[in-house]
Amino acid sequence: MRIASLPDFLLQRIDRANGGPVNRQIYQVIREAVLSGSLPAGLQMPSSRDLSKELKMSRNTVTYAYEQLIAEGYLETRRGAGSFVADTVSDQIATLFPHNKATADMGDQQIGSSGLSHRGKQLLQKAGVSDLQWGAFMPGVPDVTLFPNKIWSRLQNKTWRRSRADLMTYGDAGGHFPLREAIADYLRVARSVNCKAGQVLITTGIHQSIDLIMRMLGENGDRAWLEDPCYWGTRSVLQSQGIQPVPIPVDAEGMCLHPKDLQLPPRFIVVTPSHQYPLGTVMSLSRRRMLLEYAAAKQAWIIEDDYDSEFRYGSRPLASLQGMDVNDRVLYMGTFTKTLFPGLRVGFLVVPEKLADAFATGHSELYRGGQMFIQAILSDFMREGHFASHIRRMRLLYAKRLNLLQQAIQHHFGDQLPTGGGEAGLHLALELPAGADDFAISRAARAIGIVARPLSRYYMHKATAKPGLLLGYACVPDDQIQPAFDKLAQIIKEHWPTT
Repeated sequence: MRIASLPDFLLQRIDRANGGPVNRQIYQVIREAVLSGSLPAGLQMPSSRDLSKELKMSRNTVTYAYEQLIAEGYLETRRGAGSFVADTVSDQIATLFPHNKATADMGDQQIGSSGLSHRGKQLLQKAGVSDLQWGAFMPGVPDVTLFPNKIWSRLQNKTWRRSRADLMTYGDAGGHFPLREAIADYLRVARSVNCKAGQVLITTGIHQSIDLIMRMLGENGDRAWLEDPCYWGTRSVLQSQGIQPVPIPVDAEGMCLHPKDLQLPPRFIVVTPSHQYPLGTVMSLSRRRMLLEYAAAKQAWIIEDDYDSEFRYGSRPLASLQGMDVNDRVLYMGTFTKTLFPGLRVGFLVVPEKLADAFATGHSELYRGGQMFIQAILSDFMREGHFASHIRRMRLLYAKRLNLLQQAIQHHFGDQLPTGGGEAGLHLALELPAGADDFAISRAARAIGIVARPLSRYYMHKATAKPGLLLGYACVPDDQIQPAFDKLAQIIKEHWPTT
């Protein structure tokens, strides 16, 4: 490029109406031209006075752009000679990529490959995250509109007024200790978990809890038994850490192990015994005892995901698997996502006492805990009894909404489509007839703003996958359940298998 063409080059690219400050635009255009080689190293730039005349704008505007380019190394000044384009290619790059091919070679490399690792590609291929996180019939989401905001705001204001330095810096190893105490007290009473506050670690949720366990106890290539079907997020986190998932089928009593499975012990056994996700079955006492004895004998770790045990309808919440463990082989996970609101991003992990210090240090080293203000507010929320009161209110509401959804299903299909998981939680699994395409039904429902997750998506063994839909009811207002299911029922009927 010749110096005489620089004003035209700039005028073609400057948008005085909508492009933002002109001085910033001049800086950006020249910067990009230097990086692309359009303005080669050593080229003399026109003076700020001459360029401002050509552009018909204030000299200060051009001077600002030049000064910024000089400060960042794109231009350099020579006494008595003016400003020149600096040589921005290092000697090392010039040696590795002669003849100015560095940019072209690196560009070709980026075009030819996404750059993602095998784990990254696998993660994207099996991702289950949705862009719609609210409404009929999104599973696993509570009704956040009924959260006691006034109480939370009062506690928040009180926490700010007593603001301390320890709540404004990085978090303690394991999290805010008063919250850990409150969680330990709650779990001992409500879930029969045997723990002290020092065994409780505050995490951002189930995903981080699993990630920490894998990093602290797992090795690349270790095997983990997973219920099949299971929560897709658990599988994704395990695979991202190099852990091999081994699908184990689920029946009416929970994880169903065959003798051949027992011959090759895993490093981890991941279960949802109180309310299997997504089918909703409850693990029998005999299966629980067998898993605990097997884990102790084979030195395997049981990871208990107790994701929504607070919400049982018509019966008392079941005791935790961890509460039966006498050999310290169970790591217990929970979250406030279902009981309070997902955006809180607070969960907890209870580890055996012998691992507590190591896990607290590892947690702090890996994640640099924070949000101590939020944890302090949540601690007061639990200590003052608001947490327990909120759960009692929501349990009654969700039981009502579950009944409304069951009535809607009965109205359209009678006993043709069985349901599972209706005794607890925030969703139920609606079975579809053999041969039904739950993916197609899910896509058609999504097109009209209804979320109905395909059950077959949760299976690892596609040959044994059963068609069905996961229907969350907790975040659907009472008067919208019937109309929303009427629309979904029409889609199901349109996709009813003909053979």
